[in-house]
Amino acid sequence: MLHYAFMRAAFMAALLISIVCGPVGWFLVLRRQSFASHALAHVGFAGATAALVVDQPALLGFGVGSVLSGVAMGAISYRVIGHDVIIGLVLSLAMGIGVLCLHFLTRSAHAAMSLLFGNILGVDTNTLWALFFLSAGCLVVLACIARPLLLATLQPEVAEAKGVSLRLINCIFLVLVAVATVECTQATGILLVFTLMVAPAAAIIRQGFSPIVGMVATTALAVGESWGGLVLSWYTSWPVVFWIAALGAVGFGISHGIVLLSLKRK
Repeated sequence: MLHYAFMRAAFMAALLISIVCGPVGWFLVLRRQSFASHALAHVGFAGATAALVVDQPALLGFGVGSVLSGVAMGAISYRVIGHDVIIGLVLSLAMGIGVLCLHFLTRSAHAAMSLLFGNILGVDTNTLWALFFLSAGCLVVLACIARPLLLATLQPEVAEAKGVSLRLINCIFLVLVAVATVECTQATGILLVFTLMVAPAAAIIRQGFSPIVGMVATTALAVGESWGGLVLSWYTSWPVVFWIAALGAVGFGISHGIVLLSLKRK
């Protein structure tokens, strides 16, 4: 399969996407904000359809919509109403805007619809370079805020007493989630963004590893699931997205089984 350029590009894209989804997803699950990635993906879809209405690239609109909504959700304090309520309101509004834009869209609708399921086998060289720079930028920013972000996640009162701005940290992190969501859409699409953003992290975080080990293990599992999906798709001709989602479910099931066995032994 590696004799074909499109397969080599797909494996490289899966690697670049997974090394971002791993650590970002680990924090996402730890902070119990998994629903945020789902909401940002749907907001991005509204941005993509809006961009197509004004003859702009769908992926550009998707990225702008996701990042701006991440900033908005991070800037609004969760103490006012509740983060789940804020995310739900943003999600509802975004879906309404997306439907309205599709109503006015008379051509190129397939460009927006393709974002729903992803197309990792259609990644070209320019997209690979874009994924590389996005991944590098996300990892650098995450490394800079990792310590205050972890403190704000586990002990928000202590973090605030030490001068950490919870709103700023949350805002920056949700922007990283938005960028990771844009990348993840290339592989799994909007409808299955949970697959690489949440499934590996949910499986690993149950094992009780330290933060560094947990993030490395989550990244390794995300790479394994995405590469495994490509291999299985090659030999079965079934969609890559299906196999990635299936492997994510299997990984979580195995993790849950390990936890149950350890509890029985105790």
